[in-house]
Amino acid sequence: MSEVKSLVQKNLDFEENSTDPIPLTRKWTRIEVVGLSLVIISLLVLLITPGTLAGLFTSIVDNVFPIIVEVFLTGTVGVSILVSVIIGRVLERLGFTDALIRIFIPVTKLMKVNSAVIIPSIYNILGDINAAGKIAGPILIRSGATKAEQKIAVATMVQSQQSFATFMLGMVALTAVGVNAFIVVVLAVFMPVIIVPFLLSRTIYRDTRAVQIEKLPQFTPNTGFLPTLFNAAREGAELLFLLIIPAAAVVFAGIGVLDYIGIWSKFESGLSTVLLALNIHPETGILSILASPALAMGQLSEIAGSLDPRLVIGSFVLASSGLPLSTIFGQIPVIWAANSELTEKEAMGAAVLGIVMRIFTAFLIVYFLTPILV
Repeated sequence: MSEVKSLVQKNLDFEENSTDPIPLTRKWTRIEVVGLSLVIISLLVLLITPGTLAGLFTSIVDNVFPIIVEVFLTGTVGVSILVSVIIGRVLERLGFTDALIRIFIPVTKLMKVNSAVIIPSIYNILGDINAAGKIAGPILIRSGATKAEQKIAVATMVQSQQSFATFMLGMVALTAVGVNAFIVVVLAVFMPVIIVPFLLSRTIYRDTRAVQIEKLPQFTPNTGFLPTLFNAAREGAELLFLLIIPAAAVVFAGIGVLDYIGIWSKFESGLSTVLLALNIHPETGILSILASPALAMGQLSEIAGSLDPRLVIGSFVLASSGLPLSTIFGQIPVIWAANSELTEKEAMGAAVLGIVMRIFTAFLIVYFLTPILV
């Protein structure tokens, strides 16, 4: 009987609720207010200056087109990414990763850091920063690296150049001004691989721990040689078309917007002043930051003989990094979020920290060592 009463009560409650009046309006949400503002602004722009939206769109396309088409699709950068992934996977298949782990374990034990944090930097020096993230991200997870150690790996990775062409053209520029290139390379390329993890593990990213070789898995896959090659080629194509090109398009679309409203030129002017104060050649420094370090070193090698050696050294150290900015703010966050435990924001933050450290490294090397190197 009690069950019947409860059912009747539920039906009555349902009928009472169903007879409640349905509100004819609801409160505006914040995003709806933003959307309405955009609608009003767009209509006003179309009425007052109808060419503004077309000009904005053209500015975005003009900034995105040369990077996507001329650099990635028809240029050597896109091909180098494919080749770098192939080389990286072949090296991994031939035991390269396991050998690196064993080599760096004695050093990383002293720092109390997982030895796998070194892997992305080495793959970056040998190949491409995008391929380094694709290959090294899963390695860090399998080695049990903490999120702090994965951030250290990203910050360390951007300390080295992402193109062999950047390295060789930089050597030409250093030789032209009579600089001891060997010492510069050791201090600017190889020493940060050890120094940066040590500094970051003692300051910002402290959740680190050394790992014994017995607790680490084998990183060499058992895939056959031919499947390794073809799978790597396909993986490189996916990396290029599904991650790198979209990320670059987003970054340069933003630059196109800033350029159209007149802010970008002021940013470039301020950047030139800062670079010169840090003993970095402004023109090639901006080229490294905004476009291509390899292109910057190609230009520097042609004019190095007429420049102050300090500016040449500073430009080389800056170019030997994870720049340009499209890589820092676009490609690294996307690739590492897809292949590690880091979010896009965490990966970007670590990359920005690494680049800031790189800029100061260039200044310190120039300021303290130029009298010895020249």
